[in-house]
Amino acid sequence: MTFVRLFACASLALSVAGCGTPPSHDNPSAKTSFFPSANPLKAATIGDRIPMEPGAWVHPNRPGRLSGRTLTVSSIHQIKLEPKEVILTFDDGPMPGKTEKVLADLDQYGVKATFLMVGQMAKTYPALARQVAARGHSIGSHTWRHADLRSMDYGLAVSEILRGENAVKAASGVDVGFFRFPYLSDTSRLRATLAQRGTVVLDVAIDSKDYFKTSSEGVIDRTMAALHRRQGGIILMHDIHKRTVNMLPELLARLQSEGYQVVTLRYKRSRMPTLESAAIRNENRRPL
Repeated sequence: MTFVRLFACASLALSVAGCGTPPSHDNPSAKTSFFPSANPLKAATIGDRIPMEPGAWVHPNRPGRLSGRTLTVSSIHQIKLEPKEVILTFDDGPMPGKTEKVLADLDQYGVKATFLMVGQMAKTYPALARQVAARGHSIGSHTWRHADLRSMDYGLAVSEILRGENAVKAASGVDVGFFRFPYLSDTSRLRATLAQRGTVVLDVAIDSKDYFKTSSEGVIDRTMAALHRRQGGIILMHDIHKRTVNMLPELLARLQSEGYQVVTLRYKRSRMPTLESAAIRNENRRPL
């Protein structure tokens, strides 16, 4: 398959499949990341300005420092956020012309995100995948071709995950410890397999729904409304949509002005068997 044809196929698959109709979004309670409940914290004001560390960047005339602490994890259970803390995640890329702009905006605010890359996309644009890693962002995988794993045979689903992970690792040049199910469509058996080999599955607390055909302002309003209800959590976005690229600077400004802090997520490698070994241990299990 020629490069042009591969690009067209990958682009078509993502624009049609993408995360536009996620099967499990109808049950968000099953896919939310945990953070302790607490009374809402008031937004930072000028008088509450946090002392800056070297390199921390504060947007002119906006209070507070957006960059927060670094959280290093080896399991999903270790992702515990305080109120007013968020983790930024971007799925489905990398995408030329869009991912670079996302990286520039994140740099401007001094914050890091986690990019869950589709294997086909990373293989097609390895230089861009390496750039994401070189800018200090965390990288995870999102299967080889953005498949709905819940609808697949267990063995085929494991192969799809492994192929995607290997492609992302080869393209980016870094270890890939994070994973997100396309459409958030998982099974208990697959989650158990990933947990056994030390892969951290990233669930979602705040779905920006930037895959809906709506305005950039609509994405911001929907995201902030969800944040006001939950007071923090993992935010799902996609670096393949123009509306996301357009709205990101304003979203970051809103987060900063309302006293949120972006937590940098890092992966701590545990004793990790191969995915094949973890899958073999599950072969005799009753399917869940």
